[in-house]
Amino acid sequence: MLPQEEIKKNAGTYAADLIKNEMVIGLGTGTTVYWFIHELSKRVEQGLKVTGVSTSEQSAQLANKAGIIVSDLNTIDRLVLTIDGADEIDPQGQLIKGGGGALLKEKIVAAASEELIIIADGSKLVKQLGKFPLPVEVVPFGYKQVIKQIIKTGICKKVTLRKKDDQFFITDLNHYILDCEFEKIEDASSLNNFLHHIPGVVETGLFINMATKAIVGYEDGRVEMTRYK
Repeated sequence: MLPQEEIKKNAGTYAADLIKNEMVIGLGTGTTVYWFIHELSKRVEQGLKVTGVSTSEQSAQLANKAGIIVSDLNTIDRLVLTIDGADEIDPQGQLIKGGGGALLKEKIVAAASEELIIIADGSKLVKQLGKFPLPVEVVPFGYKQVIKQIIKTGICKKVTLRKKDDQFFITDLNHYILDCEFEKIEDASSLNNFLHHIPGVVETGLFINMATKAIVGYEDGRVEMTRYK
């Protein structure tokens, strides 16, 4: 059985095969995307030309080191595709994302793309979303009131303000992240709509009907691609 990093590397390499010369793509965030960018760097050295729009400062730094041209989304008309990771993927291709804290930029870039292709290891596949705490990005002002509104749903067991090194975690766009424990999410679309109506909520980690494909690596070395639309 392969170690998890090797599984992620296989998925990233598979995704790199989709990238053609002169493509303009979205670059996601996370450990599996790291391997995708790592593989792209080898191909850039061999002459591949690719422009990327990053979803985080982390992925921008990786792309720069890899020799990928990093561009501002405001200068791009349309992205051919975005390669990104996920924290959970259900059988319909609905996602929970945001474990790395870049969910707002990830969703903006994904929405600007003709395709959103998720790369992950098999542990991210679930029958139902919700075991992974749902990240919700909020403005700092009045965040405790947002927590109260989420708890009032009666289906959220616990809301935790994300911290890093004993400090409040601050996103690239200067927001906070609330990690919401639902255990299981019966209707992801309805929950997404409800959360968006709470004043102070900027974005949720529910990516509804956005993924077009998932490239998943497994312990036995297999890499499989599933199409959702």
